[in-house]
Amino acid sequence: MHPIIPLCAFYLFCFIAAVQVFYYLFFFTRLAFYKQQPAAPAVNPDPVSVIICARDESKNLTERLPSVLRQDYPAAHEILVINDNSFDDTKFVLDRFTSEYPRLKPVELVQEAKLIVGKKFPLSVGIKTAKYDTLVLTDADCTPATPEWIRSVQSAYQPGTEVVLGYGPYEKKPGVLNRIIRFETFHTALQYFSYACAGMPYMGVGRNLSYKKDLFFRNKGFAGHNQIPSGDDDLFINAVANARNTRITLDASSFVYSPPKATWGEWMRQKQRHYTTSKYYKPIHKFLLGLYTGSHFLLYPLLALNILITPEPLSWYVWGAFGLRFVVQAVVYYGSMRKLMEKDLFWWFPLLDLWQFMYYIIFAPALWKRPAARWK
Repeated sequence: MHPIIPLCAFYLFCFIAAVQVFYYLFFFTRLAFYKQQPAAPAVNPDPVSVIICARDESKNLTERLPSVLRQDYPAAHEILVINDNSFDDTKFVLDRFTSEYPRLKPVELVQEAKLIVGKKFPLSVGIKTAKYDTLVLTDADCTPATPEWIRSVQSAYQPGTEVVLGYGPYEKKPGVLNRIIRFETFHTALQYFSYACAGMPYMGVGRNLSYKKDLFFRNKGFAGHNQIPSGDDDLFINAVANARNTRITLDASSFVYSPPKATWGEWMRQKQRHYTTSKYYKPIHKFLLGLYTGSHFLLYPLLALNILITPEPLSWYVWGAFGLRFVVQAVVYYGSMRKLMEKDLFWWFPLLDLWQFMYYIIFAPALWKRPAARWK
């Protein structure tokens, strides 16, 4: 073997490890050490419109909608459920709840939009129908962590705030798949919360998202990406959020939980659908996310290569670089997992971080795959 090959492998590994350490120190520490400012109870909180889009969700609505309808919010608020051409008993479930909860406002859609695909048309109808300027979005299969969910999200608004990003974790269940799903959700949140704290918000999740109705119409809604079925949450936030108008909420009372997929096939289809939108992000976001993902993907193969071919004493520097990245990562993960109520994942993170290498391989084709035409 030519002596320059081990040297090149060594320097390349050190560069990749340095890139990873940079992301953890510059971006991700912002979440790990974030201090949520205690919000003073508002004397006159703003009225709120909660919007839920549902298609064939009678079972989920029966089980989970009451937790939204029973929110303890002192100001005026309404719960809009957009029934998007359901074939099941969704309409009858909503009719039954309407008689008990006057704040519930069902909106029936009986035909598909021709030019707007996916969830964006029913959501646009819901936003247009909403009575109040502050919108809080969630899904039919979501359950707020507490009756103070709306209050907690609303309290994140300050003068000039137009977007509030919340956390939508998955429920804890037994098994490896559940840990993987929850870790991937945590890892995604680590990135979008940290970027928002750095003044570079690039996405939110529709399970727990809030923004102003006026912001939606000022930016012509989803007009910039109506042809893309997905992206009603992340592409819209990517287009309209900035350092001045965006805040995050990490109060545990603001979390909204969803049931995780039960099989590997279901989860993989869900993730492939989600990843079809990232190629439409702003160039700066694509570059930063791509550099982080690329360095993460190359880290373990380069570590293995250096273990095999790098002679002493350089091999000690290889382990030193990897150890530095590991320690910084552990500190960031511990602080961030505490904030996001995912502490039980901490002891699994070395294996889950290694799993990310396979994760990138599995889901890389989704970056150029054509999105499905339906949102459900």
